Amino acid sequence: MIHLFSYVGCVFIGFLECIGQITIFTIISIYHCFSPPIYYRLIGRQLLEIGYFSLPVVGLTALFTGMVLALQSHDGFTFQAENMVATVVSLSITRELGPVLTGLMVAGRIGGSIAAEISTMRVTEQIEAIITLYTNPYKYLVVPRLIAGTLMLPCLVLVADIIGIFGGFLVGSYQLNYNSTTYIRSTLELLKPIDILSGLTKASVFGFVISLISCYTGYNSNGGAHGVGKATTNAVVLISILILTFNYIITALFFSK
Repeated sequence: MIHLFSYVGCVFIGFLECIGQITIFTIISIYHCFSPPIYYRLIGRQLLEIGYFSLPVVGLTALFTGMVLALQSHDGFTFQAENMVATVVSLSITRELGPVLTGLMVAGRIGGSIAAEISTMRVTEQIEAIITLYTNPYKYLVVPRLIAGTLMLPCLVLVADIIGIFGGFLVGSYQLNYNSTTYIRSTLELLKPIDILSGLTKASVFGFVISLISCYTGYNSNGGAHGVGKATTNAVVLISILILTFNYIITALFFSK
């Protein structure tokens, strides 16, 4: 019994230590985001990497999500199907599925990549070389990714919203034989600015979380090749959990009465 309590205590203390380290890392990173110098070329490179090169996977995910939503919703409505299916697709995409699925896809593509890249630099002592050259590793490695992730995720989610709603429209109009005009009018009438705003707010938070956690796990990795793999796995798992957690919190803030 004593060993059990000792193990639980060690796990709890380790959890608190991890929370403290992430908090300190976050504060330092945010501070360096607003203090000179700013490496604009590195930020531009990360904007392309996180935003532009993620468009294909985000677009395909959103397209088929909207199409599946339209098919599944059609079976549940027998009256005013055009209006109801359009409502379900547009609200589900803009409020929940657009930001969440985009965040998870970018986490898998970018989060793991960032963690692997920075952890490799750590185990091969390239970060120490950066410090030797009088360059702040936070400004060189962390800040460009934080800024790019926070700015580009809303853009990706906006594209995903458009493509997802368009996917639902395609299925509704050409497979389910809905009236196209009625479908479009229902979408425009029932979709409110708060729905889009909530999704874009989630996207900004998710982008910040993806960049922060992937940089943190990579920056604090150790143990050679095994450490690189562990950092990559931890980054993707932790980011996914935090995305779902913050999704609930933001949803409650926007839509709870």
